[in-house]
Amino acid sequence: MIEVFGGLPHGADEETPVFVISVAAQLSGLHAQTLRSYDRLGLVSPGRTSGGGRRYSMRDIALLREVQRLSQEEGVNLAGIKRIIELENQVEALQSRVNELTEELAAAYAAAEQAAAAVHRSYRKDLVPLKQETALVVWKPRRKR
Repeated sequence: MIEVFGGLPHGADEETPVFVISVAAQLSGLHAQTLRSYDRLGLVSPGRTSGGGRRYSMRDIALLREVQRLSQEEGVNLAGIKRIIELENQVEALQSRVNELTEELAAAYAAAEQAAAAVHRSYRKDLVPLKQETALVVWKPRRKR
């Protein structure tokens, strides 16, 4: 297996498709034909160049390694691996949405607190509270004659 020296190109991250299939095969420890099969099966979907060539990201390489691990160490078939990947992607998307909603809720709470504070600041300070008294009133209806 080869090492990636110098990291990724400037401006690239783990999602950026930069590796040609031969390099991706070496990085993942798989044969290039296996990578093509996994692409056809939808297990790993690399980026494409304008000419149709596959370009793999570091995330794709990690996924290829995980597919190999699940297959060889855990004995999971390719259909099972595909379902695992789909479910993991769904969980990731749901966690992301929960984080978004949590941030929105925190912002809404902060806005409500600010609005309440503004209302309290708008109260007139020159008003004097009245002493409140209570009285008991007994009502007796008149009898009809």
